[in-house]
Amino acid sequence: MYNTMLYITYDGTNYSGFQVQENAPTIQEAVERALSIIYKQPVRITGAGRTDAGVHARGQAANFMAPFFISENKLPCAVNVLLPPDIVITGARKVGGDFHARFDARRKLYSYTIDRAPFPQVFKRFYCWHLPGKLDLDLMEKAALRFEGTHDFKAFQVSGSGVTDTQRTLYRVELKNRPEEQLLTIYFEGSGFLYRMARLITGSLVRAGRGRLNLAEIDNALRGENNAASGPTSPAVGLCLEKIYYDHDL
Repeated sequence: MYNTMLYITYDGTNYSGFQVQENAPTIQEAVERALSIIYKQPVRITGAGRTDAGVHARGQAANFMAPFFISENKLPCAVNVLLPPDIVITGARKVGGDFHARFDARRKLYSYTIDRAPFPQVFKRFYCWHLPGKLDLDLMEKAALRFEGTHDFKAFQVSGSGVTDTQRTLYRVELKNRPEEQLLTIYFEGSGFLYRMARLITGSLVRAGRGRLNLAEIDNALRGENNAASGPTSPAVGLCLEKIYYDHDL
């Protein structure tokens, strides 16, 4: 058996997330169906990140055990022929037998994009949260710095997720304003993310930008003293998994 890694990009608009679900289309299901046709037997892939319904990816990663070898140049083309146009395999490579796309990931990079135009930009509607009105970007940048470092992000996860260890490290929370496009993108690079953590932090940053949340309240939330500083959860449409980092990437 050959342990093989895939690099996957997708538009999540028409899918109920990455992970297989009953009676709902998912990215994993589509990729596994294509691989099963190629290898003429059931194939199960392991994704690095379980993106939610409507969330996109430029740099998702997954691995699977292949019964026979197909070259790294040929495999993406073979799979893409069998995939819908909103899912594309952009690369493949053979990895060690014990490699695990999820457990071996060292960092993840997400982006969240906000459409700041007075009216929704039609051709960006599936990839941005339309949020007209004034935002204090200086205050949002100061708030973003509060999230960097190692913290207990218990307040910044959706309740009922079942995760017991809620400590995570965010190496970067950075705003990039693109006034010529009327877009604001927030980048989150971290050791890992709790369920909807990036979307809840985005909601908090927006509240700060509107003058409805101060820096002390964020600090209190990260100390477990003020869960009300979390969120609201921003819409899935603006979130994109940009890259999964492994040892060879760092």
